[in-house]
Amino acid sequence: MTFNWDSILVYGRFIIILAMMMVVTHAGAQEPDKRHVTPVKPETNQVLTPPKGTDEKIIQQYITGDTTAALNEARKDSLRRAYKRYPLLTDLAVGLNFVEPLFMAFGQTYASADVNVTLNMWNRLQPTVELGLGWAKSTPDDMNFTYHGKPSPYFKVGANYNYLFKNSPDYQAYLGVRLGYSSFTYDVTDVHYPSSYWHEELTGDITGERSHALWGEAGAGLRVKVSGPISLGWMIRYHGIFNYGKSDHSRPWFIPGYGPRNGSLGFSLSVYFILPLHREGSSTPSLP
Repeated sequence: MTFNWDSILVYGRFIIILAMMMVVTHAGAQEPDKRHVTPVKPETNQVLTPPKGTDEKIIQQYITGDTTAALNEARKDSLRRAYKRYPLLTDLAVGLNFVEPLFMAFGQTYASADVNVTLNMWNRLQPTVELGLGWAKSTPDDMNFTYHGKPSPYFKVGANYNYLFKNSPDYQAYLGVRLGYSSFTYDVTDVHYPSSYWHEELTGDITGERSHALWGEAGAGLRVKVSGPISLGWMIRYHGIFNYGKSDHSRPWFIPGYGPRNGSLGFSLSVYFILPLHREGSSTPSLP
């Protein structure tokens, strides 16, 4: 038996091609055709507007696509609106302290009155100057003399710190310190002193005495708006004398601007006229 090798090769190739076609057809039937879908962002005609009051710089950053900087600026802008920053020169308050002359109408025998000027900086730090006169005419209890304090000047310099600096300058709560000085004259009259030799009381006068005093004060106060530019403020003060002048014959009983030399507490009540030093919306530099 003879083999036709050509026929065998033809049939073999046909069988191999048929097998490959069956394999491909089977693989295509097992795994479905994958489709690739490209997502499409829907178009919108909605116009987004920034919240009212948004800073123009933030709006421009959003327009140019700088969203990171815009978000940071928006956060700072939100804080600025929540905690308002006032300019360096916020207002100037001119006040008249009148409480002790008022007390004299109810029997007090001494008084100090002054004009004070306070510069409000950032609605926080407030340098202040007080210029005034003090006088007295008193016969102190359990004392053997009458004291005549002639009207004499005094001045104080210091500052307040407003703890309500995040709020309106119309309402303030503050702590303050002062350094005061006065140079003054006084008389001591009707001095009574017993004489063991004459067995009776002798009287005499000491006139034209001169003295001076340096003292410090620390206190707490409030100031509130009454109407328009008019405000009312009061302050309780604790004070102490650093130094005062003595003579061979007497010691001052009253110190202008301080009060009785042996006292440690004071009180002031002032009516203020407030002069604004900036306009709303101005670009005056603010405290960082």
